[in-house]
Amino acid sequence: MEAGFNVALQFTPAAQAMVKELLSSIATAPYLRVGVKGGGCSGMGYMIGFDEKAADDIQLDIGGIPVIMKKAHTMYLAGMQIDYQQQEDSSGFVFSAPQ
Repeated sequence: MEAGFNVALQFTPAAQAMVKELLSSIATAPYLRVGVKGGGCSGMGYMIGFDEKAADDIQLDIGGIPVIMKKAHTMYLAGMQIDYQQQEDSSGFVFSAPQ
């Protein structure tokens, strides 16, 4: 983890397994980016995807996964848990804010 930042971002075992599977099949972007996006009427949204590291990013290692995020997003992601859920008709990553 980068000095001075304690984000305490958590990935469930299901999320870690899916990210590692996806990372093994993607040759271009070596980092998993998590972040927030402007919300408008519905509030803030979360994003996840693969990307290159930028100058204003911090880097974390979570379960062997190289995770990056904008320094400005750390306050919104602190304590966040990310899960991967599969249902009959959909699947995806689910962000859960700390209580």
